[in-house]
Amino acid sequence: MRQFGNDARLVLPTGGGKYLCYQLPEAILAGKTVVVVSPLIALMQDQMAQLTQMGIAAAVLNSSMSGDQQSHIVRRAAAGEFRLLYLSPERLARGDSVEWLKRVPISLFAIDEAHCISEWGHEFRPEYRQLSSLRAHFPGCHIAAFTASATRQVRHDIIEQLKLRNPDKYIASFHRPNLRYVVRECEARTQNTLLLRALRNYTGSNIIVYAPTINRVEETVDFLEGQGIPAIAYHGQMDSNARRRNQERWMSDEVRVLVGTIAFGLGINKAAVRAVIHLSLPKSVEQYYQEAGRAGRDGLPADCALLWQKRDVGLLAYFIGQVTDVSERERAWQRYHEVRRFVESETCRHQQICSHFGENTKWKSCGACDVCGAALPWLAEPVEAPKARRKAAAAHAGAAPNRQELSAASPAIGGGELRLTAMPSASKVGDVNDELREYLREWRRTTAREQGIAAFIIMHDTSLAELCRVRPGSLSELRRVPGFGERKTELYGRGILDALARFRNGARATETASKTSDPGGETLKLMEEGHTLEEIAQRRGRQLSTVVSMVAAMVERGEVEFEPGWIHGDHQEKIEAACALFGTERFKPIKEYLTEEITYDEIKLVVAFLRRPQAST
Repeated sequence: MRQFGNDARLVLPTGGGKYLCYQLPEAILAGKTVVVVSPLIALMQDQMAQLTQMGIAAAVLNSSMSGDQQSHIVRRAAAGEFRLLYLSPERLARGDSVEWLKRVPISLFAIDEAHCISEWGHEFRPEYRQLSSLRAHFPGCHIAAFTASATRQVRHDIIEQLKLRNPDKYIASFHRPNLRYVVRECEARTQNTLLLRALRNYTGSNIIVYAPTINRVEETVDFLEGQGIPAIAYHGQMDSNARRRNQERWMSDEVRVLVGTIAFGLGINKAAVRAVIHLSLPKSVEQYYQEAGRAGRDGLPADCALLWQKRDVGLLAYFIGQVTDVSERERAWQRYHEVRRFVESETCRHQQICSHFGENTKWKSCGACDVCGAALPWLAEPVEAPKARRKAAAAHAGAAPNRQELSAASPAIGGGELRLTAMPSASKVGDVNDELREYLREWRRTTAREQGIAAFIIMHDTSLAELCRVRPGSLSELRRVPGFGERKTELYGRGILDALARFRNGARATETASKTSDPGGETLKLMEEGHTLEEIAQRRGRQLSTVVSMVAAMVERGEVEFEPGWIHGDHQEKIEAACALFGTERFKPIKEYLTEEITYDEIKLVVAFLRRPQAST
């Protein structure tokens, strides 16, 4: 912020340094506390751990702690012992929180993910609305709001809802020139083929795959594992410990492919993600920009592929139809039309995104999206799918500016907002020894396990890559590596130098790469042991419908025998009668014809039984 005596609203892209903005004031204003409001407990805990590693007193207060632990933190906070204190919006809204916070020497309230306060935002959360009372309860404290994805309307709403007083307004460019946006319409039967091609193209790189539903996440992980590609799942219905463990395995490079719902992403601080692949239409352009923005945070080239299907449009429309609030339904329809225009338009993707957020660009063609002629190797080969709708790149007017020209653009000031052209400072590629990188990654994982912290807290990927290039031989040389100040060098310096010495003497990584499981074989084995489908789902940590889909596919291929016991009462007879009327191509008319107690899972199994090879002989 320009000065620490002002309220502020900052719009910075993912990886743009939001955290530094509220961690810097605590370093300057001695004896004061910055209260950070954040929606995710895991994110707050990670940030606290990183600050503690740097010797900065920080604490998180949440409902998962015991009463004694919470009381202890409250007493220390009132005594001014913490430089940063992390709270959830729900916690801050409690009446008792307001009372004890009034005894804390607060310098600043930092509101993270501030777009959640606006009903016009794509992630509106009612509990954020209660933050509007901060100004009344703490009139002498300054408030700074931070977000990575807010349209002009949402930016104005943030200021109004938080009652910011003459705030400094900063907005960085929404243009990410190192990202290559490619949109492809495909069919369900070809989408998995394209996904396999993609992951084999990025072998050895960190990838995020976004799937639309929990079942699709689990089915995709099982499919990839069955194809020999290690992958892990992340979704909101997983046990919190399992979710945390999977995230850490991906963050520490044990498994390179993570398949998640939109529950995955907030606060993920991993720089070297080479691709983000969406398997369905996102609900909004903001959501897509935020999720695709997990790629390439190290400033190096990265790909953002959106593989959508016609049925995604119907699914989005169906969910919008379930919204009861008239105003919210209207806003959802607006976002629906915006995201459809994004995928169907013949206009530069980068330009569309910038325009969506109110940023005027000086180019007509970027050279870094499919509309402007950019192509991904794994999408180049023909695949059975609808004919490409996209026109030839030559039809687009205007030459594509090169990335150097784009990054040289001057900052523009408009509407009272200081626009910062925050172009990524790409790391030098350099000559990184792969064996050394894997050895240091193994050292980092082992050290993290011993200390019970996330691996990236010890050092980020960019610092690890720089270590491989520099190969420091002393603590003073190590301190010159980005990410290693006095505190980090004190904690890990000797261990890193010892690891480098062992590598020079011939030591190599001993942990083998994560082995894929055999989901189909595991399911068959459990079936042979007499377990019910419900028990198999529980043992495999899957939703029942995911297991049913896998078993139905095996029945249809003739790999397992259909078990009438899977179907309740006379449901099989009724389903078969409905199939005789409507065929077996679509489940919806069958379900609508039958009674409510007959489930989609039962229909799926009976249809597979009717489609099995011997059924047609």
